[in-house]
Order: sequence, then C-alpha cells, then structure tokens
Amino acid sequence: MEERPVAGPAAPDDAATCLMLYTSGTTGRPKGVPRSHRAELAAGVSQVAHHLYRMGESSLCVMPMFHTMGVRKMLASALVNGKLVCMPDYSPEGVLRQVAAERVSSLFLVPTMFHDIVRDPALSRHDLGSLSRLGYAGMAMTPVLVEHCLERFRPDVFINHYGSSEIYTFTICDHLREKPGCAGRAGLNQVIRVVPADPGRRHEIETDLPPGEPGEIVASMASPEAFARYWKRPDADAKAIQNAWYRTGDLGQFDRDGELYVVGRVDDMIISGGENIFPEEVEDALARCAGVASVAVIGVPDERLGSRVVAFVEPVSPQVTREQIDTACLKTGLARFKRPRDYVFVKAIPRSASGKLLRRKLRIGEFERI
Repeated sequence: MEERPVAGPAAPDDAATCLMLYTSGTTGRPKGVPRSHRAELAAGVSQVAHHLYRMGESSLCVMPMFHTMGVRKMLASALVNGKLVCMPDYSPEGVLRQVAAERVSSLFLVPTMFHDIVRDPALSRHDLGSLSRLGYAGMAMTPVLVEHCLERFRPDVFINHYGSSEIYTFTICDHLREKPGCAGRAGLNQVIRVVPADPGRRHEIETDLPPGEPGEIVASMASPEAFARYWKRPDADAKAIQNAWYRTGDLGQFDRDGELYVVGRVDDMIISGGENIFPEEVEDALARCAGVASVAVIGVPDERLGSRVVAFVEPVSPQVTREQIDTACLKTGLARFKRPRDYVFVKAIPRSASGKLLRRKLRIGEFERI
C-alpha cells in the first residue's frame, strides 16, 4: 500500500505511547508500563533540572536502555547536547576506566553499582577528577554507602532521585551530606503523601500520617511524568491507582522538616513479637560490620514471634563467622529486638538485571549457601 510522504515534520500526539518499560518484578512477574511522549519529555526535563546538568554534560550510561534510568540518561543527554558514553557490559573497573578515558562528569547508577565501585581495588589508580555529578535511584542507599561515595568521589552534586517506572519523579534530595539516606521533598510536578499502610489495598486513601509515623508513600497521578495505566493489567491498575493517587508500595515517613525517608516495602515489613522492623534499617547496621560485603534481611515465619529476622550475608572472606557479625551488629546501636536471630552465609545475594534486591528469591530458597 502506497502513502504520500509527510510534508515536513509531523507533530506526534503527545498522549500516544512512545515506548514500553517493564517493572523490575521484585515481587512478581514484571508489568508493562506504556510511556507517552508527554511523560517522557517531562521525565527528561526533570532529570536535567534536578541533577543540574550543564550544556555539553559528559555522561556514562551504565544502566540498560530497557530500564527507566537508562532511558532518562539518554533523553537528558539529548536535551543538553551532551556526550553519552554507553557501556554494554558493566564492571566496576570498567566504569572507572571509562570515567577516566572519556572525562565523564556525570554518573547515574543504582546503589549496588556504587557499592561495587567504592570497594574496587582499582579505584585509586584512575583519574576521576572530571566526575562532579553523582545520582542514584532504583533502591535506597544505606547511610554508610552515602558516606563512602562522598569520601571517595567528593562530588559537587549528589542526588537521591526517588521515583519509579510508572512515575519518574517522586522526591529529590540534594543534601545527602547533611542527611544520608534522605529522599528529600517532592520533585517537579509532584505531590507526595504518607498514608496508613494497607497491604491488601482494601481501603481508600484518605488519612495523612504525621511526621515520624511510617506508612505507605503515595504520589499524585496528575504529574506529567506519570503513566496512565499498566499494559493489559486491570488487576494491577485497581491495586496501584486509587482516586488519582499512585500507591508506590514503599514505606516511608516524614521527618520534622517535612522531608521523606523511605524505610522499606509494605510487603517486606517484619512484625516480630508485635514490633515493626524495617529490613533496610537492619541491613544498614550490618553493612557497617567489617566482615560483611553485602547483606539482605527478611522475615521468616516463627511460631512464637510471628516472624523472626534472618540476615543473608555475603562475607568478605571465608574466615568471617556468625559470632563476629552478631557482635559487631550489637555495637552499631541497633535495638536488640531488631537483631537477626539467624545468619545465612551465601555466595551471592539475588538481584535483578538492574541491581535490585530480590527478597522473594530468598524467601523461596533460591540462593546458594557457602
């Protein structure tokens, strides 16, 4: 079938779908997230504005292009007429080599990658003087890792960009030196609330919780960065979207300054002996222990406590013992009732292709013990 050529540039329908992202599937099978031209343009502008990119910014794209962070990095580079250095195969030393060789000024990674890079023996052998802008997203970064990044890289800008595939920007924090681990305040185009956690999504979103009280984080669907609905998943739409608010599934709380802290996932919260325990808090304490290379914490059924805290640990060497880690954990100031009751040493913590922790694999036994 023959058609006449378009006479000049054709403006697309800004509501039309331009790409499909997929959720990382940390709690189940991935969901398709159709993204419109309007949402993608708004997300690209958001990236430039929040990360303070300059014209001609030199960026390293480590995250894959099927991931929301990879797409944003590409769009932002186009908007500032910058240089985008694509890295097809990730390795910590590979990142360091590319930063030095290409004089990269901006990195936008998941915390897992920053964790690997700051521990890489090659870190001190590369000239990283061009690097001035760091950003992370995709998962929470422990305060101890924030401190290590600030010490090793000394960036001019260090951003926690909290968002999702569905709505690119929730909140932004650009003062991590003063508040390590803070997610900050609502970003451009956004309104954020903390409401009572409702794992079954049975109740309407009405009440806002006061500062200091954890609940589920919800975000406004009015943002131009928001998706409209999932791809052929009305069941997921009903669970995630209520009265023009998007249920993130994340647990968070505001501090006295009105800034947000993400403390875990609604489905991951551990109730042990009637007390609420957030895995990320325990993981941060354990990450400060000298014998721990990487760690993940879950709750497992317990007849007496309801759930007991179990830590899965990648040790730094075979000589590390459970007793050493437990003793070090007690010295961090973590409350005794939050301390892991069991430690499981594993060869590798299960993660998704984008570096997200897959707790569900730990729950069903998909790991290899040491």
